[in-house]
Amino acid sequence: MDYAEIRSILHLIGARVPPGSQLVLLGGSALALLGSPRPTIDIDFIGDDLKPSAFHQTILQIARELKVHVEAVPLERFIPLPNGNEERLIHIGPFGNLDVFVADPYSIALSKLDRGADTDFDDVVFLIQNHHIQLGELERILKETLPLAHQFDFHPDIRKHLIELKNRLRQGI
Repeated sequence: MDYAEIRSILHLIGARVPPGSQLVLLGGSALALLGSPRPTIDIDFIGDDLKPSAFHQTILQIARELKVHVEAVPLERFIPLPNGNEERLIHIGPFGNLDVFVADPYSIALSKLDRGADTDFDDVVFLIQNHHIQLGELERILKETLPLAHQFDFHPDIRKHLIELKNRLRQGI
């Protein structure tokens, strides 16, 4: 899916949810809405994957009807959310009754740095190059969250992932 397809799907969802509904996206779909040219295969939103709310169940049902892969992601169970994450949500806009936000870009970057796949590095580079995050602040947040890593499923080599990210930035990859 690309920018236009994601927006179209959000409009279809927004036509069927109650007024005043809000959705916080993350992952490739969120980055596409911020201008990333990389297509994505799904739309991920912040929510409980084990016990979705009635609202999230509605979204998942609409997605099934549309034959679109949409997934609730309990981000707070995967990474220690950085201080101030709620204030850094990026408002994308209304889609009918649905108001859409992109999750805190530092939280997104931290989760992608944790996973460390090639596309994840590309996404963090995109966030830095497009001024959604600053490398120094990402490093500070990583340092602040590392003492909490044992409470989460942080990759044991996340510091090496940061070094790889810096190498890619230096090389312009």
